[in-house]
This record gives sequence, structure tokens and C-alpha cells, in this order.
Amino acid sequence: MRTLTRALLLPIALGTLTISLPACTLKATLDTTSDGITNFLSSTSGKTWFTEDGLVREDLKVDAFAWMNAENLKQDMARGGGEYLSSLGSLMNVPPDRQTEFLAFVQERYPILAGTDQTNPTAMLAALKQGWAARSAAQ
Repeated sequence: MRTLTRALLLPIALGTLTISLPACTLKATLDTTSDGITNFLSSTSGKTWFTEDGLVREDLKVDAFAWMNAENLKQDMARGGGEYLSSLGSLMNVPPDRQTEFLAFVQERYPILAGTDQTNPTAMLAALKQGWAARSAAQ
């Protein structure tokens, strides 16, 4: 009888453990992701990222977008187009009639803007804004 009870309890215990493990892993992944975002948004730079309404401040939307979408932006920059890069151009107030020029400019400067794994979104944006402003001023 004891052998039969153990034989029945073992699969039930293993099944319960198997079912609960993916949930723990998913929760840990979500916690890690949200912790990283929280750490970024409450950085030691002294910036207040949000308005009283809980929205990202207007002057920080480009920065927040770049940080949240850095990998997608790098891929779009390498291709010279894509929804993330087009959205970044819009957030940077690139006029619609200059979007094509902007996309080509970013692709041309990809090695400088996002060429290494150490390039963070803040440095990438600073170089992009400076280069685009210089190009716009020359025209």
C-alpha cells in the first residue's frame, strides 16, 4: 500500500513542480526587466522623467524612446529604415519631406552612432543630434 501511495504521489509532486517552475521563471524575467527600466528612469542624474500626470516629459521623450528601443533602433539604423528609426525621426521633429534623407544619413553614420556594444543610447542620440543639426545648418 505504501509503495502504491508513493508511486502516485511522486508524479503528482513532479507535475506540480513542473507547472510552477515556468511561472517563477517568467515572473523573474519580468521583475528583472521592470527593475532595469525602473533603475533607468530613476537614475542618479537628478532628472524627473515624468510629469505629475505620470507621462514622460516632452523634453525627454526622445531619450526614453531610444533607451526603451535601443536594439530595434540599431537594427533599423543598419538597414537604413524601419518603423523604430522613422518614429525616432518623428520624435526628433524631422520634417516628413526630409525623412528619407534622415534615414540615409543615419545609415551612413551607423558605425559612429551604434557601432559598438559599449555605445549607449545617450551617446548615440548626442552624436545623432549633433550630426543632423550640422547637416541641417549646412543646407
